[in-house]
Amino acid sequence: MVSWSGHVVPFIVTVAIWFVATGLIAWADNRERATFSRSMMIGSVAGILGLVVILGASLSAEVWAVYLGFIGALMVWGWHELSFLTGATAGPRRGPADPGVTGLARFRQAASTLMHHEVALAVTALLLISLSWDVPNQIGATVFVLMFAMRLISKINLFVGVPNTTSEMLPEHLAYLKSYFGPNRMTLLLGLSVAAIAGATAWFASMALAAPAGSAQMVGASLLTTLAFLGVLEHLFLALPFRDGMLWGWAIAGRQQGASQRNTHS
Repeated sequence: MVSWSGHVVPFIVTVAIWFVATGLIAWADNRERATFSRSMMIGSVAGILGLVVILGASLSAEVWAVYLGFIGALMVWGWHELSFLTGATAGPRRGPADPGVTGLARFRQAASTLMHHEVALAVTALLLISLSWDVPNQIGATVFVLMFAMRLISKINLFVGVPNTTSEMLPEHLAYLKSYFGPNRMTLLLGLSVAAIAGATAWFASMALAAPAGSAQMVGASLLTTLAFLGVLEHLFLALPFRDGMLWGWAIAGRQQGASQRNTHS
């Protein structure tokens, strides 16, 4: 039976945070580069605070602690996203792919554009797993690892090639990353990716439905179910003609206005 407090509220909370947080990060990363240092300072404070929140919430298995651990994990994740999209932690390669490069050489070049970011995410995931080992509330580490896995899958799919490579949310200073995207095509990998994340969604959903009504276990599983479901949608967007600007046009409006002004003066 569906519970308002155990199923519906966690769904609403997750979708609301996902929508607002994604928009805020896109807004910060599409502003003038002179603002990036201030954005990174604010993001770093939020990330460190998120880590403290995760550690504090991990000691309690109450419903409030589950929500806090979830929010803390998203704060740490947002910090990493901000650092990548501002270019603070990307990779040693900061330019487009060499013309005609294929195979393993192309993969190496693509990996070198993201290497520092991926290592930072992996180290953070391992840190959270080690700190959350044998604690009552492991939602923070679980959320971060789930998001890391889904993001890594999406990056691999973009490298191999997907039908829809819309990248309106990508800041102009990272436009060179588009040269590493594969051709517009449907692949077995994308289908398997959607199926795997959908399977994880169903697994979390079964846990949420089986947990005691209104319990911390129900809330935690519902949060993970919604997060995984959003991951399914994001991967479906790679196969469907969906534009990022349809949802977050308000976040990149400043960049679009600036581009229009430059085109007018040129």
